[in-house]
Amino acid sequence: MVKPVEIVESFLQALSEREIGLIMSFFDERSSWQNVPHPPSNGIQEIELMFSPIIRKSSKVQWDILSSAYAENRAWLERVDRFWIAGIEYSVQCNGVFEFDLPRGKIITVRDYVDLGEWRERLALAQLND
Repeated sequence: MVKPVEIVESFLQALSEREIGLIMSFFDERSSWQNVPHPPSNGIQEIELMFSPIIRKSSKVQWDILSSAYAENRAWLERVDRFWIAGIEYSVQCNGVFEFDLPRGKIITVRDYVDLGEWRERLALAQLND
């Protein structure tokens, strides 16, 4: 059976490759990703809609883990998420709680805690929705 740390490491590698199909392979229709306090994105289609604009616009993506804790099917990750858009690095500090379906190697739930006001302000110039 796969371990949570292995799923996290593989997911971070997929993000760095910026291949949306590979990123989405970590989720299934039971999955949800919530950027708290917003409602969650549920299922592959909604999660892809959330990720696609920034992945498509970024020339490089790197999520750095500052600290982590792992339990049986859960991970707590303090991170800095970095995206390079038009040659400019946009970064934001996050704390995420990830829950996994270990037999299938899927991410089932993510609750990400971030200062969304700060993130939106930083990304205002990047115009993700063109």
